[in-house]
Amino acid sequence: MMVKFNPMQPTDQNPDPNAINIELSEAMAEGEYANLAMIAHSNSEFVIDFIRMMPGLPKAKVKARIVVTPEHAKRLLQALTENIERFEAAFGPIKMQNEAPSYPMNFGGAVGEA
Repeated sequence: MMVKFNPMQPTDQNPDPNAINIELSEAMAEGEYANLAMIAHSNSEFVIDFIRMMPGLPKAKVKARIVVTPEHAKRLLQALTENIERFEAAFGPIKMQNEAPSYPMNFGGAVGEA
């Protein structure tokens, strides 16, 4: 099933000729959890790998890879900055750790045994 998605336009009004219809499948709507992103770039593109690391495991899995132009990477940075500012205005500052995490990380706890 495909869902037509346009967050800027209510469905009960006349369609905007400049609106973009975005299709979002049920599987894609579920999303993927990632707790690490690695970014590489060339002169023509940025590659962003979204990775899920699990506690105590030295191997991590790339859950999604997104390739964008440098211009779109900069637009993404601006959109993230604006959204973080809005989030913090509504919910307070996002707390950051003072030190960068080391990889592989065990999420600060003991490794469980089964």
